[in-house]
Amino acid sequence: MSKAHPMRPLPSFIFASRWLQLPLYLGLIAAQGVYVFHFWVELVHLLEAVFGSQTALQALVTSIGYKTDVQITALNETIIMLVVLALIDVVMISNLLIMVIVGGYETFVSRMNLESHPDQPEWLSHVNASVLKVKLATAIIGISSIHLLKTFINAANYDVKVLMWQTIIHAVFLLSALAIALTDRLMAHTPSPPAH
Repeated sequence: MSKAHPMRPLPSFIFASRWLQLPLYLGLIAAQGVYVFHFWVELVHLLEAVFGSQTALQALVTSIGYKTDVQITALNETIIMLVVLALIDVVMISNLLIMVIVGGYETFVSRMNLESHPDQPEWLSHVNASVLKVKLATAIIGISSIHLLKTFINAANYDVKVLMWQTIIHAVFLLSALAIALTDRLMAHTPSPPAH
């Protein structure tokens, strides 16, 4: 077994600079905490509105941007659907954050050595920059789909231009993800040059 040669000072310093990313990942963990708090605030408002709280109902209506000519005095199916979609949206963004935090740290900063851990995510066992890119693109499409569905359910409160642009942007996300996946597939199947 060959002994590893010590790194020269400059390459060692450059390699150690990857730890500058650590505060970024810690910041994303803090952002995750904000999302968890927001989720519970919305969920509590929904549960209070179910039991007749007008204050909670108005808070929900304001947060989802729902407008109607009729005075809202009780939950209706549209409001419930919009609130639930907003909660799903928070969960999907939270999943995206976990992918970026865990996958990014593992790929760009340091190994976590989770191979023997019973809760190791399945996708983390074969994570690399390419896999992470495809997973992030897929997650962004999911989030965009939820936003688009929320917009269409509440379409009466949006301008036609907003609806059109959201649909176009979603289509661009789809095409971008397909291009990333196709590029990744082509690169994976590119034969390596023969060894001399």
